Amino acid sequence: MVKKVAYLGPPGTYSEQAAYDWNSEAILVPADSIPAVAASVVVGDADEGVVPIENSIEGGVTFTLDLLIHDSDLSICGETVVTINQCLMAQTQIEFAEIKTVLSHPQSLGQCREFLRKNVPGAELIASLSNSAAVKEMMESDRSTAAISSKRAAEIYGAEIILENVEDRPNNETRFVVLSHLDERRTGSDMTSLWFEYHDDSPGILSQSLREFASRNINLAKIESRPNKKSLGRYVFLVDIEGHRSDSNVTEALDALNTQVSTMKVLGSYPRSNRRGT
Repeated sequence: MVKKVAYLGPPGTYSEQAAYDWNSEAILVPADSIPAVAASVVVGDADEGVVPIENSIEGGVTFTLDLLIHDSDLSICGETVVTINQCLMAQTQIEFAEIKTVLSHPQSLGQCREFLRKNVPGAELIASLSNSAAVKEMMESDRSTAAISSKRAAEIYGAEIILENVEDRPNNETRFVVLSHLDERRTGSDMTSLWFEYHDDSPGILSQSLREFASRNINLAKIESRPNKKSLGRYVFLVDIEGHRSDSNVTEALDALNTQVSTMKVLGSYPRSNRRGT
């Protein structure tokens, strides 16, 4: 049976590319927002959903992180990494000085912040729900409006590319995670994602918790924090570790961690992408 994979649409987004890279034989289902991608899986309109979670320039994608913490019971069952080549485009070829407005997804605007500051310092930057939506909106606006998006989006909507590769740093990559109702079986090259928070903040409490991984030779691949949305100055910690939740050392570490925190949730264990940074 052919799977359906939801992604942040419309067609032409890097999320569409990630969904295709994940499963080139799937039926791709565009959604209007990151929460809508998850909702498509929850209600059965899609078997899996692909959402961006981390960019090499801008860091964590807060929409996705907050979704996983507060608003979803789905599991992460996979990951894929996409190279991002941002293009500045308009309805026709125009000079930088003619551009008054630039549309794009907030992450993309952030990835091109310095380029925009130097080349279109007076332009108004407006966030769109996705890169492709930005191009569609731009094509329906006046001639002085530009967009930042992919070359594929320019082709789909008939935009003229003014300049390619306008991101501020080379090797611009975004990691996407795949959401499903279940995570994956152990492969021997796996990652496990989880989040946790504490009742109280005390000196050394986080380092003590992280020692549960180090003492069992479990590599900590990533850690970041997000506000817990309950009290100012209180945070939820998101962690990626190497290994599968069914590995004995990972199971022991998670059990030990669970005794030290107020809340803990394993988001899923899944095969590690060979393009994930080491």
